[in-house]
Amino acid sequence: MTASEPTPPDLTLRPARPDEVAALTSVFLAARRAAAPDLPLPVHDEDEVRSHLGAVVSDPDREVWVADTGGSVAGFLVLTRTWLDDLYVDPAHQRRGVGSALLDLARAQRPHGFGLWVFATNRPARAFYAHHGLVELETTDGSATEEGAPDVRVVWPGDRPLAHLRAAIDEVDDQLAELLARRTALTAAVQDHKDAASGAGGHRGRDAGREAEIVDRMCRHAPGLEPERLARVMDVVIGESIEAWEQRTGAAPSR
Repeated sequence: MTASEPTPPDLTLRPARPDEVAALTSVFLAARRAAAPDLPLPVHDEDEVRSHLGAVVSDPDREVWVADTGGSVAGFLVLTRTWLDDLYVDPAHQRRGVGSALLDLARAQRPHGFGLWVFATNRPARAFYAHHGLVELETTDGSATEEGAPDVRVVWPGDRPLAHLRAAIDEVDDQLAELLARRTALTAAVQDHKDAASGAGGHRGRDAGREAEIVDRMCRHAPGLEPERLARVMDVVIGESIEAWEQRTGAAPSR
């Protein structure tokens, strides 16, 4: 917290109660609406939001904490084991240290770090997290969000930042290994189905036009990577995949 954000003297942080779902819903909707146009408007109506938050409050794998001021819910956060899913403050209580207090609680509850997603257009929230020492890692194209809006992955690396970030790399590497195996298998299937004799299905080997299309499409999903860098990565991935197929089938090298 900063000097410009004094903590309300009657602020209490405590676990949410099941009978506070309506209050959580009101805070969520009010905060989202007040943040427009920096934040996309909710795509779910009030009943759907209430149903979702009711399920969240009763979920044993999530922690829901509220910021209580004078007996009313001024804000709330939702934590999983490794993610900060939600942090919202009622507009009437913003800039009074409530958000900072909730974030401090999240860090105390998850001392080894956590991640969260914030919309790329939500610059006030991004500035808030940066001010509190969180780090932005990647930006998406928004295809995975319900709102269709690009978002940013943010992390607080915790009390052992190097270990936290290396663990995140290990997780990505595990996923990447599975994807590379699938990519190699699909490349082999494509080569098997190409008709080298008639050309009806394309010639075996590399297709520069097709590879350029792949890189162009991937760039739209990975705005943080320059096209030239991604092209070099895919050149190796495609080349090694075809070489693996050639070794398996005894086909003549295509390069």
